[in-house]
Amino acid sequence: MENKKPRIVILGAGYAGILTARRLQKVLRRDEAEIVLVNKHHYHYLTTWLHETAAGTVDDERISIPIQDVIDPTRVRFVKDTVVEVEKAAQRVNLCHGEPLTYDYLVMALGFESATFGIAGIKEHALAIRSMNSARKIRHTIEARFADFARQKVGQEKEEQLTFVIGGAGFTGIEFAAELAERLPGLCQHHGIDRRRVQVINVEGAPGILNGFDPAMAEYAKATLEGMGVQFRLSTRIQSVDAGGVTLQTETGEERLEPATVIWTGGVQGNSLVCNETFAAARGRIAVEKDLRAPGCGNVFVLGDCSSVDNRQTGRPYPPIAQLAILQSSVCAENVATLIRGGSDLKEFVPFIKGTVASLGKQDAVGEVFGVKLRGKLALIMKAIIDIRYMIMLGSPRLLLDKGKLSTYVMPEAYTQTFGSK
Repeated sequence: MENKKPRIVILGAGYAGILTARRLQKVLRRDEAEIVLVNKHHYHYLTTWLHETAAGTVDDERISIPIQDVIDPTRVRFVKDTVVEVEKAAQRVNLCHGEPLTYDYLVMALGFESATFGIAGIKEHALAIRSMNSARKIRHTIEARFADFARQKVGQEKEEQLTFVIGGAGFTGIEFAAELAERLPGLCQHHGIDRRRVQVINVEGAPGILNGFDPAMAEYAKATLEGMGVQFRLSTRIQSVDAGGVTLQTETGEERLEPATVIWTGGVQGNSLVCNETFAAARGRIAVEKDLRAPGCGNVFVLGDCSSVDNRQTGRPYPPIAQLAILQSSVCAENVATLIRGGSDLKEFVPFIKGTVASLGKQDAVGEVFGVKLRGKLALIMKAIIDIRYMIMLGSPRLLLDKGKLSTYVMPEAYTQTFGSK
């Protein structure tokens, strides 16, 4: 009787999950294992572009890719369903609608959820950029606020403002603030609102923005956004959010902003569905072993935002960035293949972070790549190259052309403006 093939179950089709599936279908023969990919949506989306969808500067369709266009359906079985529980002892994944899936090897890459740090009212009254649906909700809310403000026809003498408060000055907060600032003139013109009556305020508890960035580059980003009309409240914390607005705690006391729409970008943690006592999570993430396995679990790998990997140089965990998830997928696939083939010498995950680039709207960016500090058009070009490279990693250059995706990349315009056309 033929032996049953071992089953690999991958939870989540974000950067780590989708690339792990793609790599496994390449490195494993058909007779070596069954690969199952579980995701709540039928599409994979570019998380690093969610801030643009939330601001309304890029359409949803342009950052989403059907999963069936990325995987080989003859090698990977896709299950569209929501994970509700992972039973470690039984080696079983329970789903919302379908039958439970047993596994021989499990890859947990379920992504992130917002970390609220116990701030009152964040969950109930603030918006968060965490998924395609949440990004759509933010965009629709912004548009609704403009429409409501225009209908009120508040007298100029009242000095009332249409206020958007962005909590957090990390990558997402800064990139979203820039996109929103770029969109404001068009929204104001459409609704007949004086631009001076709309304010975008970025609130950050630290004394500076873009923590971990080169100070000069961070200051360039801050000055750029201020030139776009964004206000900063640094060394200021959000004390609470309610239906009316937000209360800030400054160095001199409290400040009340009301009415105000709050968009929270202040932090993320791993999906609490798996980042809990079952897998010994701490601070919202699972501190993985050197080979990316969960502690004490010989057949469970943890990737992406659910995992915590220490930087050997600093002793602190790497930030949960897309680049780290992409690098993890390669090592994970190789290690799973080794185990399936009876090996025990697993590869250690030693990430080489090439650098980071933050966009400052469609015409500017700032970052550091391979130790070289970049800003302006050169940074834009580098960000475009990073995005294009990832799309090619997903399967084929044709994905760049699908549904006009290529037109969302800044590289052609940035390259022309920087170096000139032929």
